[in-house]
Parts: sequence; C-alpha cells; structure tokens
Amino acid sequence: MRTIWIWLPLGLFLAFVGLFASGLFKPDDRVIHSRLVGQPLPAFTLPAAASDRPALASSDLATGKPRLLNIFASWCVPCAAEAPQLMALKQAGVAIDAIAIRDARPDVDGFLRRYGNPYARIGLDARSGVQIALGSSGVPETFVIDGRGRIAYQHIGDIRADDVPMLLARLRDAQ
Repeated sequence: MRTIWIWLPLGLFLAFVGLFASGLFKPDDRVIHSRLVGQPLPAFTLPAAASDRPALASSDLATGKPRLLNIFASWCVPCAAEAPQLMALKQAGVAIDAIAIRDARPDVDGFLRRYGNPYARIGLDARSGVQIALGSSGVPETFVIDGRGRIAYQHIGDIRADDVPMLLARLRDAQ
C-alpha cells in the first residue's frame, strides 16, 4: 500500500503530461460549421444604406439565381482589404448584395467611393439585428444564397484572392 502512495504523484504527473501533449499534436479544426447553412434567410426589410443603391429585403435574395450577401462596415479595415476581390467577383458576373452594420449613410457612401461599389442593393442594419439573426459574428462575412433564398455557404472573415475560385464554385453548386 505504501508503494502505491509513493508512485501515485508520478503517475498523475505523467497522465497530465500525456493529456497536455495529446492536445499539442491533435490537428486544429478551424472551420466553423454554421447551423444556418441549408436554412432559409430570416425575413427582414432594411432601409437603404447608400445614396445610389436601393434598400434590401430578404425577398430580394430569392430571385431564382444564386447571389452573395456581404456583411460589411465602413469602419472595418478587413472590409476595405476584401474590396478588390468583391469587385473581381462582380466582374465575373456575380450578383452581390450587402448589409452595412452599425453605420451611417455618409460613411457608407465614402467607403464605396474609396474602394468601389460591387453591390446591387445595400441595406442598413443599424443595430445588428439582421446580422445576429443570420448567425454572423462580425464583419466582414459573406453568405452564398441559393435561388430560393436559402443560405448555401457562410464565409467568415475577409475574402482573399485565393477564396474567389472557391466562392465561384459554391455559387455554381447553389444553382
């Protein structure tokens, strides 16, 4: 019995080291799986966020053709960084709508003048109610919406140049 008490601290220490080491060598799962993928968009109607673009409603996204829905803000630095990729997607024929989060129309107008405007419609979500209903946790985020108004894919973070082919493939799959 005395031998067990002598070796018990060493055994517990080795068990702790083994548990810690297994966490170090286990591959990280950095993909966030949204529960909203495959679900219809929540119903919403937002006022226009930009002077030269119409307002946005969930019914505008169920047009029979897949579209991108981009969540952005004029004060968001990664949103500015993804602007060239959004313009490239627009030039590739992708229909893109947007929701501006916690913003003001003059700020959105200035952002679009500076970085380009790939959007057909832009809604203003001043209190982030629609953003939260979509399951979006921040800006920027982009959703692939199928022709029936269902979320087909959620891209968290800014769109980078190497994401463009993947988004084009997701849009093709959403048809």
